Amino acid sequence: MNILSIQSWVASGHVGNAASVFPLQRLGAEVMAVNTVQFSNHPGHGAHTGRMSPPEEIADLVAGLDAHGALSRCDGVVSGYIGEAGVGHVILDAVARVRAHNERALWCCDPVIGDDGRVYVRPGVAAFFDAMAVPAADILTPNQFELDLLAGAPSHTLAQARAAAVSLRDRMRAAGPRLVLVSSMHCRETPPGMLDMMLLCEAGPFVLRTRQLPAHFSGAGDLLAALFLFHVLDLGDAVRAAERAAASVAGILRRTLHCGGTELEIIAAQQEIVAPTEEVEAVLF
Repeated sequence: MNILSIQSWVASGHVGNAASVFPLQRLGAEVMAVNTVQFSNHPGHGAHTGRMSPPEEIADLVAGLDAHGALSRCDGVVSGYIGEAGVGHVILDAVARVRAHNERALWCCDPVIGDDGRVYVRPGVAAFFDAMAVPAADILTPNQFELDLLAGAPSHTLAQARAAAVSLRDRMRAAGPRLVLVSSMHCRETPPGMLDMMLLCEAGPFVLRTRQLPAHFSGAGDLLAALFLFHVLDLGDAVRAAERAAASVAGILRRTLHCGGTELEIIAAQQEIVAPTEEVEAVLF
């Protein structure tokens, strides 16, 4: 399996490509990594150095991969933080190039906009995701805040979350599987001490419930998106793919909490990637 991953990069820590590339490789995928930013560390963890990659630089890398024949072997594309809207257009071109070689290739778009009621991307990025990325995506992996923002409606209940996800799914690429996996959900039905995910696929809406840990972990959404894409491609079953991805993320988060750090323990907990010790069930609702 060959995957093109266009995301942010940090030299220290695990977010973006630094949270996605190794797990994909650990599962046996060949990964072509293109970085949208290169920072010393996650900005949320203090002062940092580095820069955002200009759109033309990213476009040049994608064109080079295509000329080299790498994109002709690509089975899927995963994208995350884009920095500025211009990078989004480069990603659309990359996806189009991959699909020109392989019409069955899937694009998993993680529409990174914000979280916990706060937008942390530049102006124009949210509009790009709404107007251009959603209609071209095969898989969307928003968190609950991003779901509400893109759907234009709140999701206080599972029924509201389902309606919001349906509104996105109806706008997604008709030729694709049109999968929506929503993370970090707190709805009225969510039991105390638990955290929900919701999968909307052709088989219906499913809720996946895991324990809520007393900490915030950057990069968990990036990891989830990459694992979900891999397992969808590998298993051909969105429900099993969501269960497997959620179980791996839950195991890595548990290990990270145990270690008391602020960065995902992806290396130390790498066995969770290939053989999760957590069990997560997708329940139809």
